[in-house]
Amino acid sequence: MDKIFRVPSLQALQAFAEVAESCNFTTAAAKLCLTQSAVSRKIQQLESHYGVPLLIRSSRSVTLTSEGKEVLETALRMLDELQALEKRLAPRDTPFRIRIHVSLAVRWLLPRLTDFYARNPDLSLSIETVATERVDPSGDCDACILYLLQPPADQAYHVLFEEFLVPVCAPVSVNGKPPPASVNELNKYPLIHGSTGQQEWAAWLKAYDGGLSKDCKHITFNLDELALDAAARGLGIAMTDRTLAQELINRGDLIIPFGPALKTSGAYTLWLQPTSALHPARQAVLEWFAQQSVS
Repeated sequence: MDKIFRVPSLQALQAFAEVAESCNFTTAAAKLCLTQSAVSRKIQQLESHYGVPLLIRSSRSVTLTSEGKEVLETALRMLDELQALEKRLAPRDTPFRIRIHVSLAVRWLLPRLTDFYARNPDLSLSIETVATERVDPSGDCDACILYLLQPPADQAYHVLFEEFLVPVCAPVSVNGKPPPASVNELNKYPLIHGSTGQQEWAAWLKAYDGGLSKDCKHITFNLDELALDAAARGLGIAMTDRTLAQELINRGDLIIPFGPALKTSGAYTLWLQPTSALHPARQAVLEWFAQQSVS
C-alpha cells in the first residue's frame, strides 16, 4: 500500500501567504484575526512540514527563501482555486457575471437591462466590458456574449441575433452635405469604420458592387460605439450591424440612407461557461436572453 501523503495545514498556508504579502507578522496577524505568536507557530509548522526554512526573519523585514517562493506560488494557486470552487458550489449571494464587448453592452444590452430587473428583481448581474476586438471567454465569468463568424451547433451557444450590415449616417447633414441618396454618391463622403480592419465596408461594397475612388477619406475607430457616435455627429457614413444601430435609428439620431442590409454568416451569441451550471440565476438568465433573441 502506498504511503499516505500528509497534506500541509491550509491555515498554515494561508498564514504564510499573508506574511509573504505584507512582509510583516503583525499585519498578517491582524488580517487573519490571530495573535502574532499564533501566526509564527503556523509558519513554524509549515517549515517543519517541508523541512526547510521558508522565511528569512530580521528585526526590520521578512523575506522569502527560494523554497519559500516555491511554496508561496503553489499556496496562492491552491487558495485561489478553493475560493473559486466555493463560489461555484455556493454562489447564492454572488451576481451572475457576464463578459461582453463594450459597444454591444452600450448599444444592445444596456437598453434592455430595465426589463431584466423588472422580471427578475431578486437577481443581480455583474457586467464586465472589454474593448479588445475579441472577447476572451476564458477566466472568471459565468457567461460571455461573443461575436462568432459562424456559431457552432452546440447547446452551450445561444444565438441572440444575426449580423446584418447597413450604412448609417446623420439624418440632416453629413460632412456639410445632405445625406447620400445612393451608393454612387459615396465618393463624396468620409467612410467611418468601427474596426481597424475596415472589413465591414469592404464586405458590403463587394456584395453590392460598390466602387470607391482611392482618394476617398476614411475615419477609423476600434469600437462600433465610437463609429456610431461619429456618424450621428455628421462626420461621415458608418457601416455597422443594424441591431447595434437600432436604438439610435429609433431616436432619429441615425438613418439608413440607402441600400439593402447585408446578411453575413456572423452572429452575436451567448455562451455559458460550464462552471455556471450550479449558479441559481443561470436558468432565469438563459430564459431572459432567449426572449431578447426574438425581439
